[in-house]
Amino acid sequence: MSTFLDVYYSLNYSEIEKLIFGASKRDVLYALRKASNGEVIENYFALFSPAADEYLEQMAQLSHAITRRRFGNIIQLYAPLYLSNECANCCAYCGFNRNNNIERITLTVEQIEREAHLLYRQGFRHILLVSGEHRGKLPLETLAEIASRIHRNFSSVSIEVYPMDEDEYAKMISSGVDGLTIYQETYNKNVYETVHPAGPKRDFDWRLAAPDRGGRAGFRKIGIGALLGLSNWRLDGYYTALHARYLTKTYWRSHIQISFPRLRPAEGNFHTPSPVTDRQLVHLICAMRLILPDAGLVLSTREPASLRDHIMPLGITTMSAGSRTEPGGYSNPEGAGKQFEVEDRRSPAEVAESILKHGFDPVWKDWDRTFIH
Repeated sequence: MSTFLDVYYSLNYSEIEKLIFGASKRDVLYALRKASNGEVIENYFALFSPAADEYLEQMAQLSHAITRRRFGNIIQLYAPLYLSNECANCCAYCGFNRNNNIERITLTVEQIEREAHLLYRQGFRHILLVSGEHRGKLPLETLAEIASRIHRNFSSVSIEVYPMDEDEYAKMISSGVDGLTIYQETYNKNVYETVHPAGPKRDFDWRLAAPDRGGRAGFRKIGIGALLGLSNWRLDGYYTALHARYLTKTYWRSHIQISFPRLRPAEGNFHTPSPVTDRQLVHLICAMRLILPDAGLVLSTREPASLRDHIMPLGITTMSAGSRTEPGGYSNPEGAGKQFEVEDRRSPAEVAESILKHGFDPVWKDWDRTFIH
């Protein structure tokens, strides 16, 4: 059975790099004309190129227009709920790295329900269950029980946990989960192996094929993305767009979402190898919108409040708010080790107020499972 692995290995990474860095202004203008006419952009590598840098204002205007036409003036809000910070991996950039000396905790089902209740009272109806990747500490059966309890009060429950096989994803769906989020971190295989020196996550291919397994299992939403700062953002942007296009075409019943997480300070003091500036982040978001007009684009609390407010009109459709990145963080802040430091520390109500102030509508719920049942 074919997967995105076949597409990935059919390309030569070095040749793609030459294509992007060798793109001309003519290539960029051709791509922009396609986007403005609502046509499919075949040469979308040009939108990630250095030649596109001087056309950022035009890209931003087009991105804004396309997003408003496709999605209206809404910004969906969600919250992550961290279940555990215990992990079997040694990801160099992550606070949950098994070698880091942090306070480890895995919440009980009852503690998770209390955390979820706090988020419910704040208005959230879309929730993302997040954990370190440790099957022994958080087995599939426990995750299924958590999901079956949580989804009674939430319209949409997604997971961002360890990769699973197709049958396991199907079990999560039957337990009330409708969304899968799994980041490849970087599509540069050499860099990937360097920053994942040990643990199950070192298997590049198993992770890269996870969205395929989720698509075959039947998730309503599939979210992907690269961890910006690990490798060259232009190439990771290109491969993310390629991956998203493949998923959109192959699993057309699933709504594809793309996130843009930039590396943030975390336990271990990892040095960012390829920093991404604010302007480059905007460039990446706008390019992605032109290439994928129907994809959901997600911006998290990793980014500062002022930047999130300014980027919001350019293509973003979903934002997190009031996030805590440690298990139990909503009821007991600073009680356990964090995955990373958040930058936007506003409350959910403050984020919603800012969204309104900028002319958009904060949406706490835009889906209900009764639509399909």
